[in-house]
Amino acid sequence: MPPRTSVPPPSRRLPLLVTGDDDLLDDLLRLAAAGGTEVDLAADPAAARTRWLPAPLVLLGADQAQACLRARLPHRPRLVLVGRAGELDPGWQIAELVGAEHVATLPTAEPWLVDRFAEHSSGEADGSGARIVALLGGRGGAGASVLAGGLAVTAARARLRTLLVDADPLGGGLDLVLGWEQLEGLRWPSLTGADGRVDAPALVRALPSRGDLVVLSWDRGDLLALPASAMAATVDAARRGRDFVVIDLPRQLDDAAVVALQAADQAYVVVPAELRATAAAARVVAAAAPHCSALSVVVRGPAPGRLRATEVARALGLPLAGTLRPEPGLCRGLERGEAPAAAGKGPLAALCQRIVADLTGVPAVGAA
Repeated sequence: MPPRTSVPPPSRRLPLLVTGDDDLLDDLLRLAAAGGTEVDLAADPAAARTRWLPAPLVLLGADQAQACLRARLPHRPRLVLVGRAGELDPGWQIAELVGAEHVATLPTAEPWLVDRFAEHSSGEADGSGARIVALLGGRGGAGASVLAGGLAVTAARARLRTLLVDADPLGGGLDLVLGWEQLEGLRWPSLTGADGRVDAPALVRALPSRGDLVVLSWDRGDLLALPASAMAATVDAARRGRDFVVIDLPRQLDDAAVVALQAADQAYVVVPAELRATAAAARVVAAAAPHCSALSVVVRGPAPGRLRATEVARALGLPLAGTLRPEPGLCRGLERGEAPAAAGKGPLAALCQRIVADLTGVPAVGAA
């Protein structure tokens, strides 16, 4: 029997308070308690970096605003600059520089802040709705993009509102993996300027889609860098507006890929069952592990040197999420524009069905 994918439920993301001012911190803790929610704490931008983008709400103390600028933390939605009267003059200038959506001056803004905390406590502002899965190739051609496409197709077959995100500018476009290159809709070049809060329904309507599956991919135009702020805005909208999100990441992590990894509930590294591929994957794992604690490996056959999947997982120090046997018809289907796992049968479909069911608790739909 293949190994089961053991994935804990997504941890509840807490509002993040970034301040080294003890008096301001006491005030904010009091307001959070009045709003009925717990919070996460960071004394400065360095301590906040890994939690900056995943947090559903960030309150940045006026004492750390300049430090935040120097640290070059990416712009993000739902950032509030907070301080006392006299500390924030001219508050909107620094707020614009750090990308804050609001300036909260105490004590005047205390009722407003209590309401923001209460929204999070009731779940209205908590962006933990969608499960987010990230895929990385242990080496070039490992098959991570195909697995990403298979997971997205499988989730959509299970009636989960699904978004497939192509975060690899050099990958050729995930719309090609699905056979969707002719579908109308926006691609990344039209969205790289996104910064702040994106309307989730509007984003879904603008992207190529079929049924419950929506895809954000690259076109075949000029190579563009993907800003971290655009990825942050997209992930934020996806969490609010979708049930299941699959993100295909580049092997060499850029800032946008780090944002996606930090937001992911689970990440998988796809590794061929080969010694050299395992050695290459070790470098990918070393780069990814600091940004995602829930990292597992999927081992793809064949194994020309009879390297076992458990040996690959042990060498990488990761849990084994599953294996993929060779599937000759898969490559032929992809060349004909057939989406991976669309028929609901075969080794890839079986693995995708198991992963989706384990991650969401929704029974997967097998072959018709």
